[in-house]
Amino acid sequence: MTHNVLVVDDEPKLCDLLASALSQNGITVFTAGNGLHALKVLECEDIDLVISDWRMPGMDGPQLLAEIKSRFPQLPVIVMTAYSTVKNAVQSMRNGAFDYIAKPFDIDELDITVSKALQFRDILKDNQRMRAELDEHQQIDSLVGDSPSFRRVLQAIDSVRESNATILLTGESGTGKEMVARAIHKHGNRADKPFVAVNCAAIPEGLLESEMFGHRKGAFTGAVADRVGRFQQADKGTLFLDEIGEMPLALQAKILRALQERVIEPVGDPRERKVDVRVIAATNKNLLDAVAKKEFREDLYYRLNVFPIPLPALRERVEDIAPLARHFANTLGAAAGKRFSGFSAEALQAMANYSWPGNIRELQNCVERATIVASGSVIEEDDLPAYLFASRPADGGVLIENNGVPADLEAALAEVEKAYILAALQQSNGVQAAAAQLIGISERSFWYRLKKLGIHVDKIVR
Repeated sequence: MTHNVLVVDDEPKLCDLLASALSQNGITVFTAGNGLHALKVLECEDIDLVISDWRMPGMDGPQLLAEIKSRFPQLPVIVMTAYSTVKNAVQSMRNGAFDYIAKPFDIDELDITVSKALQFRDILKDNQRMRAELDEHQQIDSLVGDSPSFRRVLQAIDSVRESNATILLTGESGTGKEMVARAIHKHGNRADKPFVAVNCAAIPEGLLESEMFGHRKGAFTGAVADRVGRFQQADKGTLFLDEIGEMPLALQAKILRALQERVIEPVGDPRERKVDVRVIAATNKNLLDAVAKKEFREDLYYRLNVFPIPLPALRERVEDIAPLARHFANTLGAAAGKRFSGFSAEALQAMANYSWPGNIRELQNCVERATIVASGSVIEEDDLPAYLFASRPADGGVLIENNGVPADLEAALAEVEKAYILAALQQSNGVQAAAAQLIGISERSFWYRLKKLGIHVDKIVR
């Protein structure tokens, strides 16, 4: 990697000496005779490191260091001084210098110090690149959100995207498992290879083996030609196995072998085919429960669960509802030739109060409907679908039909939920963390329910 270094010194001969020494290591050297000139160079050139004298006329080294730290906070600075007192060195380090060297300096010592500073600069640049790629994920792949639970998902994606490890995505229906799988593939080391998605629940059991591994002509009734299966279609790329928990037990053993041995056998063909596939599986089931019930192979579960990424439900990341809604409104509005400036406060509050059992998919459908009916540039509460608003009678009770069935299931469930939460708060003397533990949910989820149900802890009778 080519680096640009700026040498700042009022002695032209020293600048030339440093330029000659550093250029032998493939470094491009810029020089400046004073601090003001150095700042002009920094404005025009992409500099990776500044080496500055301590004492210079006009703007001296400490003043230049202060300006660099203010304008270019991640740019490392090495201070040179002929007055190599401990006081000067310590002061420069306290003010943000990466290191210092004393005049006259040893060339080997200079090379080591410069090398360390440039390595530090490269690390900072890599971190900036990674953060930019995460931002790109959010924009390109609709991975929008900044809640703590979703940031953990983004961090997990960034950790695993360049590897070939098998990934298991878990979470409720609609939490964006395929979207995350596509993001991992798109920003990983197989991005230029195929991404093949299979919904294991949507294919009839009798055809699933052929769909996965392919078949030879005449292997069974209806096999009128050779067929390449999904594993071979995804060769060198990524195979996304959605709803893996619905896969029949008989086929699970063959999937396990394909993952372990990297070979498959098409139906009706005993010859093995080698495949190089990165597998990402997803499920909304608790696979450990399925293992306990003998509905899912334990060995396959552990083979899939190499790198698990749990996706939070939307109700567990309430902070992300507003940015997600705005993202969908912008995207869907643009497709329909409409432009929206945002949502009213009432509309955002209504969406925050809803439990979103269908998660992000349901939110997207909700916003799509709102963009169709909205007449202005701001989406109002009345533009949202009616099911977001639970109907309750004036006294706060639940409407019951004559046959004992609730007229409003959401309202009935909310009343039951409220009763449990109030009981837990009474038992914990109003301590929310303890109350959350009593009913087996996280503190964040407990706080969300307090807000949704309108429970004020300071009014709880202890």
